[in-house]
Parts: sequence; C-alpha cells; structure tokens
Amino acid sequence: LSLFMFESTDLHLPPTSCVFFTKNPGSAGPSGLHDNLTGVFRTVAMMVPDDGMIGGIMLYSFGFVTARSLSVKIVTTYKLCSEQLSSQHHYDYGMRAVKSVLTAAGNL
Repeated sequence: LSLFMFESTDLHLPPTSCVFFTKNPGSAGPSGLHDNLTGVFRTVAMMVPDDGMIGGIMLYSFGFVTARSLSVKIVTTYKLCSEQLSSQHHYDYGMRAVKSVLTAAGNL
C-alpha cells in the first residue's frame, strides 16, 4: 500500500510506515476489535514505566550527582500523595507532575 486516501486526500506512504493504536481497557466504549481488524493488527504488551528510573535519568541529565536517591524520594513523595490525599480528579500526582518538579529543579 503506497497510497492512502484520508478524508478525500491522497497520502503517499513510505514502505517503512506503520500504524499503531491504543485501547483504553477502562473506558466505557466497546472493548473488542472487529473481526476484520484482529487479523491485521498484532497485540503488543505494555508495562508500567519505572518512574524512579525516568526521574533519575532526568536529574542526571541536569547534572545532579545524587540523582538516583533524589528521584526515589520525589517519586515516593508523589506516590504517597496519590494514596493518602484527596482523590479529586483535578489533582495530578503522576509522572506529569513529577516531571514538572524535576524540570524546575534542573532549571535552578
């Protein structure tokens, strides 16, 4: 397939292009794929990222010498916040919030 029509526009696809999509198993929508799609797409396993490792790499890139121990502390702090503080939907104690704090620390 070298040509793909999308909304009445012909798009040229290089032979190395791929199509990926994700499904949210917790959503209220349909959870399964149609039979004609299950044969075309393969399942890929996903795993939960290690926030401490990601934070440590970010801090190392900013020049922190004790980045690993600092990242474990900040990730643990945010994990405790998510478990023990109010669970209102506008509070964010996930990796996005940790990244914001680490970026601010790197800008000091």
